Amino acid sequence: MTVDTPARTARAVATRARAAADLPTLDEAVSHCRACPRLVEWREQVATTRRAAYADQTYWGRPVPGFGAADARIGLLGLAPAAHGGNRTGRIFTGDRSGDVLFAALHRAGLANQATSTGRDDGLELHHTRVFAAVRCAPPANKPTSAERDTCAPWLHREVALLRPTLRVVVALGSFAWNSWWPALTAVYGLPVPSPRPRFGHGELWFAGGAPRLLGCYHVSQQNTFTGRLTPDMLDEVLARAKQLAGLP
Repeated sequence: MTVDTPARTARAVATRARAAADLPTLDEAVSHCRACPRLVEWREQVATTRRAAYADQTYWGRPVPGFGAADARIGLLGLAPAAHGGNRTGRIFTGDRSGDVLFAALHRAGLANQATSTGRDDGLELHHTRVFAAVRCAPPANKPTSAERDTCAPWLHREVALLRPTLRVVVALGSFAWNSWWPALTAVYGLPVPSPRPRFGHGELWFAGGAPRLLGCYHVSQQNTFTGRLTPDMLDEVLARAKQLAGLP
């Protein structure tokens, strides 16, 4: 009898990710992943019990793929889907207040055709931009483990690899996303992880030849936006800088 170890599971995810020849195929493969038992149990429990405000809705309850342009110049890297946001709607940063802040800012920056993101059929389109997460399932307390992050990493690496011809800058929304970028640097671009690793900070910029610029931004969480740690002006400034780094008008 073969026992699934974390290493074996991670290798299986990596094999499935590498087999995706394009983003639609990758998105489909991501949405069927069951590699992390704790995350599978939690996302499905949330989808079954639901929040009272959404009791009449059918939750997605699966891993949430990336969303946006296949020729994106800008990537927005988040932590993980929200339990009653992406885990409900099936689209990253959609259906929660973090997404309300993010997509309104993308619209102001000319990177989205509308300011709201409520569901997969709402007509939202992103321009030159793709949004994805380091971990594709909603985690309990919004805190994935390091093992879950590492198991999920091949999905991120393959997504970045498919975007490689056009991707020029990655905006890391928070320190978890910032730190999740370093393995991708090696896996996709063959570059060593810098030592010491650059520390996350809002507006911090890191780059090396051949790889996209990495730009830090406080996460668009309610904790940050409600307290004023991240203001609309601060978010607008980061997106304006991302556009400049990406060579967009």
